[in-house]
Amino acid sequence: MIALFRVALPLLAAGCASEPDRLSVPMVTTGIELAPFAIYEQCFALSSGERVAYQFTATQPVAFNVHFREGSATIVPIDIKTTREESDAFAADQQRNYCLAWEAGPQGSVIDYRVQQVRPRQ
Repeated sequence: MIALFRVALPLLAAGCASEPDRLSVPMVTTGIELAPFAIYEQCFALSSGERVAYQFTATQPVAFNVHFREGSATIVPIDIKTTREESDAFAADQQRNYCLAWEAGPQGSVIDYRVQQVRPRQ
């Protein structure tokens, strides 16, 4: 039973465990603890042309990317090999599910992040 829990826990921690929600309100999360070499994802659905802004900080360097799946391929339009903080935005080119992903290095890390849809100015 304990072995099953150890395998299932990382899967539950990933943001893409179920169908992603729309970004109707900003997602703000603090204190996400990443064990050494652990990966954490936060996924959401976007329509074509929607823009998303993100920012995060990490206590130790992490790899960071924004990705989506197209068939069996994973497409990574933003890929940063090592950083402790980033702040940027991207636009969806098609309606699909997008994921932000962080991967800790050998020291692990703790991340705080915010992601929100950027509304067009009226």
